[in-house]
Amino acid sequence: MRGRTLLLNPGPVVLSDRVRAALAAGDACHREPEFAALTKEVLGRLRDVYPHSGRLHAAVLLAGSGTCAVEAMLATLTPRDRITLVVSNGVYGDRMAAMLRAHGKPVSELSFPWLEGIDLEAVEARLQEEPAISYVASVHHETTTGRLNDIAGLGRLCRTYDRPLLLDAVSSFGAESVDVDAWNVAALAGTANKCLHGAPGPCFVLARTDLLEADIPDVTSVYLDLRRYYGIQRDSGYSPFTPAVNSVYALREALLELDEGGGWKSRQARYQERSERVTACLRDTGVDTLLPVESYSCVLRSYRLPQAISYQSLHDRLREQDIVIYGGQGDLGGDIFRVACMGEISDEDMNRLLRALKDCLGRTRP
Repeated sequence: MRGRTLLLNPGPVVLSDRVRAALAAGDACHREPEFAALTKEVLGRLRDVYPHSGRLHAAVLLAGSGTCAVEAMLATLTPRDRITLVVSNGVYGDRMAAMLRAHGKPVSELSFPWLEGIDLEAVEARLQEEPAISYVASVHHETTTGRLNDIAGLGRLCRTYDRPLLLDAVSSFGAESVDVDAWNVAALAGTANKCLHGAPGPCFVLARTDLLEADIPDVTSVYLDLRRYYGIQRDSGYSPFTPAVNSVYALREALLELDEGGGWKSRQARYQERSERVTACLRDTGVDTLLPVESYSCVLRSYRLPQAISYQSLHDRLREQDIVIYGGQGDLGGDIFRVACMGEISDEDMNRLLRALKDCLGRTRP
């Protein structure tokens, strides 16, 4: 091995020394008062990543991946007798619809091609046609392609038609703008191990407190019942099931680092600068983006593979230099590769990455 592994996949990320040290701080019992106090601190810090979200929303902490948080949000909040409209243009929007079907919840899907954004006119027409729609669900940053969906536009429709929004913010929370009030967000799902730079293990849902406190018998899971978590965590700081103990300590340090580093806006600017450097380097080798540059989040971009090289070959060449990239999904599997810019990435790391990309892809240029 030539050095530390540079993770450029969309989570988990390279951890800072400070966060990594928190993972090894020692053994702890989740039923002791000091861990309850830690949980309450982390919940408050999650709520305050976007300060305006603390007025009506509260954070709920679970053990699981970002997918766990999304499913908990849907299993707890969506009704059994009214439709949830899922607006999707990628794998993770499709997954939300699959979750609702698995839980026996009525779902209406409005799916757009993966290479296209959300058609707001079509969404508005569906809202007008289906008065039984209770919630709208969608993905903020669709990492299938790297597109940052127009959730501000979708949220305006949700506000206009009084339909609360359930948002998968797993790959955007902590680095992209989130306005829970303007977007009529009932709840959003996130995770520790992406833009927050924590370790895998904890995930969370930020939800309106009136919905968490409502006595509505629509929950279709025991483990994923957000209302149960919320009541216990609010009152005592404990959790109904065993949390990811050491990773919660790491998450606190990651949230402190985020705050000390200037918050989400500063993180967004750093990600954007890294992404632009990668795009410029790849264009010099004849490799272009899959989408127009303005369509991307700051977090991740997708690139067209040259005909002369397969994804596996490119991956393996980079892996020999301790660099990990990500392939495409579904029908895009053999056509693209993806580069995320999250995590503890230094200027030296970026220079190493750009040299490796030029070395691997420059050979394929005619």
